[in-house]
Amino acid sequence: MPTHDLPPSNGPEDEEEDYMNMVIAEPTKPREKETYTQRRLRKEREAEARGRVKSKAEQAADEAAAREAALSRSLFRDPATTSTNKGLAMMAKMGFKPGVALGSKDNPGARTEPIAISMKEDRGGIGLDSEKKRKFREEVEKEGKRVKAVEGEYRERLRKDIEKVRLEGQVGAAMRVAERLDAEMEEESAEKLGAEDGSTKRKISTVPLKHINVLWRGVVRKREEKERDRRMRYDLQQSLSRLPSYDDADEDRDDRKALGKDHIQHTLVEDLDEEDPELDEFNALDPADRLEKLVRYLREECNYCFWCKYTYPDKEMEGCPGLNEEEHD
Repeated sequence: MPTHDLPPSNGPEDEEEDYMNMVIAEPTKPREKETYTQRRLRKEREAEARGRVKSKAEQAADEAAAREAALSRSLFRDPATTSTNKGLAMMAKMGFKPGVALGSKDNPGARTEPIAISMKEDRGGIGLDSEKKRKFREEVEKEGKRVKAVEGEYRERLRKDIEKVRLEGQVGAAMRVAERLDAEMEEESAEKLGAEDGSTKRKISTVPLKHINVLWRGVVRKREEKERDRRMRYDLQQSLSRLPSYDDADEDRDDRKALGKDHIQHTLVEDLDEEDPELDEFNALDPADRLEKLVRYLREECNYCFWCKYTYPDKEMEGCPGLNEEEHD
């Protein structure tokens, strides 16, 4: 019985599909965008897996250290460089030996090592660093001179202030001496003329201020102003505690005078409120000039040396070194 051959298969299209064993692939999700924090954490994990990666600062420091080590190493002490360097080989053929200077041997300060390489990492010109150093040095010197000048000015000003205070003290002392000696001379004159009152007790003068010698008028004015202020305070205290009509039989003359119960007028006190151009002109002088005028007056009128602190018997003043303080040192 004849057999009939089956027609050849034309491919998978003719095969039946096996729906029972079919694998259905899961749909892929779209790739999510990685945030900065996720990317940083991922890179850190990758770096830990590969090993720690140095930072840029650490890498720059390592490069600088390696460069300095290479530059500081002498070419003559490296056998590999000595054998392969053509320049050293040519110099060796001409008689050069490592550690020996070139040229004449009579020069002890000759260079035995090549000039060191100076690395320039910025973009400035070759002479920019030198110019900056020069300007910086000039600024430092200028600032130093300014500081010294300021210190010198301060010291000089302080010295002048101290000297002025010292001279003012000497002027005040000379004024008081001149006033005392003038009063003593007036008392001697009064005694010679047969004056009845020869007391040396200080009282408030009734002589107008303008009639007092201008050389010591200032110290008299200050003293009387202080006395006037004291009396005004005393009068104020008494007026608050007593009635104006109160009369005490036990009050002495000074108390009555202080309370204003006696009507004695003091011309000097009245002159305190008046202007005194002559005294203002004298006070405007330099302390040294005022002191010189007082010293001359004491010498010429009283035979007294302010620096010796002594009254001489005559105008010759024999034994006095001189007019100035420096001559008495």
